Amino acid sequence: MKTNTRMMILAACFAALTMIGTLILKIPIGGLSVTLQVFFTCLSGVLLGAKWGAISQAIYVALGLIGLPVFTMGGGPGYVFQPSFGFLLALIPMAWLIGMLTRGNSGVVRIVLACIAGEVVLYAIGLPYMYAILNVYLQKELSFAAVAKIGMLVYLPWDAVKIAIVSVLSKPLCRAVKHVNT
Repeated sequence: MKTNTRMMILAACFAALTMIGTLILKIPIGGLSVTLQVFFTCLSGVLLGAKWGAISQAIYVALGLIGLPVFTMGGGPGYVFQPSFGFLLALIPMAWLIGMLTRGNSGVVRIVLACIAGEVVLYAIGLPYMYAILNVYLQKELSFAAVAKIGMLVYLPWDAVKIAIVSVLSKPLCRAVKHVNT
Protein backbone atom coordinates (compact mmCIF):
# COMPACT_ATOMS: atom_id res chain seq x y z
CA MET A 1 0.00 0.00 0.00
CA LYS A 2 2.84 2.36 0.84
CA THR A 3 4.36 1.81 -2.63
CA ASN A 4 1.07 2.54 -4.45
CA THR A 5 0.56 5.74 -2.48
CA ARG A 6 4.13 6.76 -3.21
CA MET A 7 3.73 6.05 -6.93
CA MET A 8 0.40 7.92 -7.07
CA ILE A 9 2.08 10.95 -5.54
CA LEU A 10 5.01 10.71 -7.97
CA ALA A 11 2.60 10.34 -10.93
CA ALA A 12 0.72 13.44 -9.78
CA CYS A 13 4.03 15.29 -9.44
CA PHE A 14 5.01 14.37 -13.00
CA ALA A 15 1.60 15.45 -14.29
CA ALA A 16 2.23 18.78 -12.56
CA LEU A 17 5.78 18.99 -13.94
CA THR A 18 4.46 18.39 -17.45
CA MET A 19 1.94 21.21 -16.93
CA ILE A 20 4.64 23.52 -15.62
CA GLY A 21 6.91 22.51 -18.50
CA THR A 22 4.26 23.71 -20.90
CA LEU A 23 4.00 27.07 -19.19
CA ILE A 24 7.61 27.96 -18.36
CA LEU A 25 9.00 27.27 -21.84
CA LYS A 26 6.88 28.06 -24.86
CA ILE A 27 8.86 28.93 -27.98
CA PRO A 28 6.64 29.01 -31.10
CA ILE A 29 8.36 27.32 -34.06
CA GLY A 30 6.74 25.74 -37.08
CA GLY A 31 3.18 24.65 -36.43
CA LEU A 32 3.67 24.05 -32.70
CA SER A 33 5.74 25.35 -29.81
CA VAL A 34 8.87 24.00 -28.16
CA THR A 35 7.95 23.16 -24.57
CA LEU A 36 9.22 20.83 -21.87
CA GLN A 37 6.30 18.36 -22.22
CA VAL A 38 8.43 15.77 -24.02
CA PHE A 39 11.27 16.26 -21.52
CA PHE A 40 9.03 15.48 -18.54
CA THR A 41 7.30 12.66 -20.41
CA CYS A 42 10.67 11.00 -21.03
CA LEU A 43 11.64 11.48 -17.40
CA SER A 44 8.32 10.08 -16.19
CA GLY A 45 8.86 6.90 -18.21
CA VAL A 46 12.44 6.47 -17.02
CA LEU A 47 11.83 7.31 -13.36
CA LEU A 48 8.33 5.94 -12.77
CA GLY A 49 8.29 3.00 -15.16
CA ALA A 50 5.77 2.11 -17.83
CA LYS A 51 2.57 2.01 -15.80
CA TRP A 52 3.05 5.06 -13.61
CA GLY A 53 4.78 7.10 -16.29
CA ALA A 54 1.77 6.55 -18.58
CA ILE A 55 -0.62 7.33 -15.71
CA SER A 56 1.18 10.61 -15.03
CA GLN A 57 0.71 11.69 -18.64
CA ALA A 58 -2.90 10.47 -18.72
CA ILE A 59 -3.58 12.67 -15.69
CA TYR A 60 -2.02 15.62 -17.50
CA VAL A 61 -4.11 15.08 -20.65
CA ALA A 62 -7.30 14.48 -18.63
CA LEU A 63 -6.82 17.71 -16.65
CA GLY A 64 -6.43 19.64 -19.88
CA LEU A 65 -9.50 18.03 -21.41
CA ILE A 66 -11.70 18.89 -18.43
CA GLY A 67 -10.84 22.52 -18.96
CA LEU A 68 -7.74 23.42 -17.01
CA PRO A 69 -5.54 25.65 -19.21
CA VAL A 70 -2.53 23.32 -19.07
CA PHE A 71 -1.94 22.86 -22.79
CA THR A 72 0.06 25.30 -24.89
CA MET A 73 -3.09 27.10 -26.05
CA GLY A 74 -5.41 26.46 -23.10
CA GLY A 75 -7.56 23.41 -22.51
CA GLY A 76 -11.07 22.00 -22.64
CA PRO A 77 -12.82 19.27 -24.63
CA GLY A 78 -12.69 21.36 -27.82
CA TYR A 79 -8.90 20.98 -27.74
CA VAL A 80 -9.32 17.66 -29.56
CA PHE A 81 -9.79 19.79 -32.71
CA GLN A 82 -6.37 21.42 -32.32
CA PRO A 83 -3.80 20.05 -34.78
CA SER A 84 -1.40 19.45 -31.88
CA PHE A 85 -3.77 17.29 -29.82
CA GLY A 86 -2.45 14.03 -31.28
CA PHE A 87 0.94 14.84 -29.79
CA LEU A 88 -0.70 15.25 -26.37
CA LEU A 89 -2.42 11.87 -26.70
CA ALA A 90 0.90 10.35 -27.76
CA LEU A 91 2.54 11.38 -24.48
CA ILE A 92 0.74 8.50 -22.74
CA PRO A 93 2.09 5.60 -24.87
CA MET A 94 5.40 7.46 -25.18
CA ALA A 95 5.92 7.37 -21.40
CA TRP A 96 4.75 3.75 -21.28
CA LEU A 97 7.20 2.63 -23.98
CA ILE A 98 10.13 4.48 -22.43
CA GLY A 99 9.31 2.88 -19.08
CA MET A 100 9.13 -0.58 -20.67
CA LEU A 101 12.44 -0.15 -22.47
CA THR A 102 14.36 1.25 -19.50
CA ARG A 103 12.84 -1.10 -16.91
CA GLY A 104 15.25 -0.74 -14.01
CA ASN A 105 18.26 -0.11 -16.26
CA SER A 106 19.39 3.49 -16.10
CA GLY A 107 22.32 3.10 -18.50
CA VAL A 108 22.79 6.17 -20.69
CA VAL A 109 22.69 4.30 -24.00
CA ARG A 110 19.53 2.45 -23.04
CA ILE A 111 17.85 5.66 -21.93
CA VAL A 112 18.79 7.46 -25.15
CA LEU A 113 17.48 4.57 -27.27
CA ALA A 114 14.28 4.34 -25.22
CA CYS A 115 13.67 8.07 -25.58
CA ILE A 116 14.27 7.86 -29.32
CA ALA A 117 11.73 5.02 -29.51
CA GLY A 118 9.35 7.20 -27.49
CA GLU A 119 9.85 10.01 -30.00
CA VAL A 120 8.94 7.62 -32.80
CA VAL A 121 5.66 6.89 -31.02
CA LEU A 122 5.09 10.61 -30.46
CA TYR A 123 5.44 11.42 -34.14
CA ALA A 124 3.70 8.24 -35.34
CA ILE A 125 0.57 9.34 -33.49
CA GLY A 126 0.94 13.11 -33.60
CA LEU A 127 1.69 13.64 -37.28
CA PRO A 128 -1.24 11.66 -38.73
CA TYR A 129 -3.57 13.36 -36.24
CA MET A 130 -2.20 16.76 -37.23
CA TYR A 131 -2.55 15.87 -40.91
CA ALA A 132 -6.18 14.81 -40.40
CA ILE A 133 -7.16 17.92 -38.44
CA LEU A 134 -5.42 20.29 -40.84
CA ASN A 135 -6.76 18.64 -43.99
CA VAL A 136 -10.16 17.26 -43.00
CA TYR A 137 -11.37 19.56 -40.25
CA LEU A 138 -9.60 22.80 -41.20
CA GLN A 139 -9.45 21.98 -44.95
CA LYS A 140 -5.90 23.30 -45.44
CA GLU A 141 -4.92 20.83 -48.20
CA LEU A 142 -1.37 20.23 -46.98
CA SER A 143 0.76 17.29 -48.09
CA PHE A 144 2.00 14.87 -45.46
CA ALA A 145 5.53 16.10 -46.18
CA ALA A 146 4.47 19.68 -45.38
CA VAL A 147 2.83 18.51 -42.15
CA ALA A 148 5.98 16.53 -41.24
CA LYS A 149 8.06 19.66 -41.79
CA ILE A 150 5.91 21.91 -39.56
CA GLY A 151 5.11 19.20 -37.01
CA MET A 152 8.36 17.29 -36.69
CA LEU A 153 11.47 18.31 -38.64
CA VAL A 154 11.90 21.70 -36.97
CA TYR A 155 11.62 20.06 -33.54
CA LEU A 156 14.13 17.22 -33.93
CA PRO A 157 17.15 19.30 -32.80
CA TRP A 158 15.24 20.37 -29.67
CA ASP A 159 14.21 16.76 -29.06
CA ALA A 160 17.85 15.67 -29.27
CA VAL A 161 18.81 18.24 -26.63
CA LYS A 162 15.97 17.10 -24.34
CA ILE A 163 16.97 13.45 -24.73
CA ALA A 164 20.60 14.28 -23.92
CA ILE A 165 19.56 16.12 -20.76
CA VAL A 166 17.23 13.30 -19.71
CA SER A 167 20.01 10.76 -20.17
CA VAL A 168 22.40 12.79 -18.02
CA LEU A 169 19.87 13.54 -15.26
CA SER A 170 18.23 10.11 -15.12
CA LYS A 171 20.81 8.23 -13.07
CA PRO A 172 20.97 10.70 -10.14
CA LEU A 173 17.21 11.27 -10.30
CA CYS A 174 16.54 7.52 -10.28
CA ARG A 175 18.56 7.23 -7.08
CA ALA A 176 16.67 10.16 -5.56
CA VAL A 177 13.25 8.73 -6.49
CA LYS A 178 14.15 5.34 -5.01
CA HIS A 179 15.11 6.98 -1.73
CA VAL A 180 11.92 9.05 -1.45
CA ASN A 181 9.99 7.76 1.54
CA THR A 182 11.90 4.47 1.89
